[in-house]
Amino acid sequence: MNRGMTAKGLATRQRIVVAAAHLIRDKGAAETTLDDVRAATSTSKSQLFHYFPEGRSDLLVAVARHEAEQVLQAQQPHLDDLTTWDSWQAWRRAVVRHYAELGERCPMGSLTSELGKSSPEARTVVAELFTTWEAALLHGTQAMLGDKEAAVDRARSVLAAVQGGVALLRSTGRVEYLETALTAAIDPMEPGRER
Repeated sequence: MNRGMTAKGLATRQRIVVAAAHLIRDKGAAETTLDDVRAATSTSKSQLFHYFPEGRSDLLVAVARHEAEQVLQAQQPHLDDLTTWDSWQAWRRAVVRHYAELGERCPMGSLTSELGKSSPEARTVVAELFTTWEAALLHGTQAMLGDKEAAVDRARSVLAAVQGGVALLRSTGRVEYLETALTAAIDPMEPGRER
């Protein structure tokens, strides 16, 4: 899709995607129209369809990709090196801080509750996000636990703790759910702890 685009064209397309992502976080995917996106980005209808030929469906998939990237980027550099207890603690603190700052306006919330339901293509983007995220967590849990089967279960528990904690944060405004869920998911990997 982006092949052959000039730097200016890429920047314009990215500006539209970011604006649409913010609108969807605020209003929801169903309530965000192409006219809303055009107004927020000062783009014409022809310009919008130039970058997103299939219209709304193309734009929603682009937003889903953008939001998935945001979820993973927010965990860096920690996510790439979860091989020590200290690195897990730093990652946990970064995740809690990030989602506490975003509150209800988090990319993961719009991905799972809004965009993932908008089309099969967007659902694929969400599935790919969780596959990539789980693989990074699995690398870390294997480093901590050694046992592959236990590591798979632990990585999935950590991922579910983030997802559930963020859902509760979005519903209640309370970050304590995320903190508690992550602590419970990570603590069994602490060196010296009985498993």
